[in-house]
Amino acid sequence: MAKFNKDSVGGTLTVVVLLSLICSLIVAGAAVLLKPTQEIQKQLDKQKNILIAAGLMHEGTNVRETYAKFIEPKIVDLATGDYVDGMTNFDAKAAAKDPATSVAIAPEDDKAGIKVRAKFAEVYLVKDDAGKITQVVLPMYGNGLWSIMYGFVAVQPDADTINGITYYEQGETAGLGGEIANPNWQKLFVGKKLFNDQNEVALTVGKNASADKEHGVDALSGATLTSNGVNGSFKYWFGKNGFGPFLAKFKATAGAN
Repeated sequence: MAKFNKDSVGGTLTVVVLLSLICSLIVAGAAVLLKPTQEIQKQLDKQKNILIAAGLMHEGTNVRETYAKFIEPKIVDLATGDYVDGMTNFDAKAAAKDPATSVAIAPEDDKAGIKVRAKFAEVYLVKDDAGKITQVVLPMYGNGLWSIMYGFVAVQPDADTINGITYYEQGETAGLGGEIANPNWQKLFVGKKLFNDQNEVALTVGKNASADKEHGVDALSGATLTSNGVNGSFKYWFGKNGFGPFLAKFKATAGAN
């Protein structure tokens, strides 16, 4: 049998291939082993941001316990605004990619710049110790300058007044558009109204928009396109093609709760 010569070209290539194969197996194995932990952390982060939007996240808050006690997730049919029973483990991102569970958005309606959305959405009813609904947290996303910006908006039972917002996933420019994640800017939305007297989406993010004390939030300095993206997200998701039908029914049911 010929002796293996690791110093030859063929030997060197063999060693490289074997090392690459071993490293690939190690990385693949680690990814498989870590996936459950990553999914748990992803879910925990989602719950944390829902609590932040609802004003329930404080120093020392146990995320899992607080979420389980005060938050009730529900699936909503966006076309009708009705709750959907029997649907679990809903993934809006996956549903938006499936033609069977998504709808294309007409260009003239696509103020968020997302082109397509899932037919359903997960919403989060927030209850007090007595089980009374005090607000609802709604997911919202839209295109910014560099990224799709994902956030949550908490709305009071009047289906109009904002309790809080948070952006938890975005890739905008640090120090400029990335300031959408700044809690100080997010606080500017608290108490603002979503709609005008004609039930049209009136919440506006723009230059000097705060002159309208009821509906306006000033754009981020130096981040016009990111601010426009936030504005478009509100216009779309709280309009008739987004959560409009749901909010009309939520107002009636939450008010009677």
